[in-house]
Amino acid sequence: MKKQKGFSLIELLIVVAIILIIAAIAIPNLLRSKMAANESSAVGSLRSINTAEVAYATAYPNVGYSATLGNLGGANPCTALAATSCLIDDTLAKSDVTAKSGYLATYLVGAVSGGIFPTYTIKNDPANRGTTGQRSFFSDQSGVIRYNVSNPAVVGDSPIQ
Repeated sequence: MKKQKGFSLIELLIVVAIILIIAAIAIPNLLRSKMAANESSAVGSLRSINTAEVAYATAYPNVGYSATLGNLGGANPCTALAATSCLIDDTLAKSDVTAKSGYLATYLVGAVSGGIFPTYTIKNDPANRGTTGQRSFFSDQSGVIRYNVSNPAVVGDSPIQ
């Protein structure tokens, strides 16, 4: 009897089946962890914007809160002015609707009162709910970050603990 070298077709099919079973178990966990990371990034962005808004309103009391997210950023090298205060990363400050880590941040400033912007709102919604993230987030000048699992978050939703 001659000794065979290599693997038989059955052995290779068994190995491929085992790899597919492991992948079927691992991929959903990977997607859930990616959504959790995207949600953490979205909350972190809101916290950065809230902190920058407080610093901006303190530095420019005759303006109040920034009129746009662009006022909070600035390209390097950055000179701190009311139009470019250098408080947040320029990637986050590029426009009032910013895409980052599977979330879309939308910034709205409140009505002018006495030449000052007294309020602002920022929403961070998943670009594709259920794929890039599950929860939507909301914050305003109060600094409280709120969330909603099924709809865009609003001021009456539950705060993050």
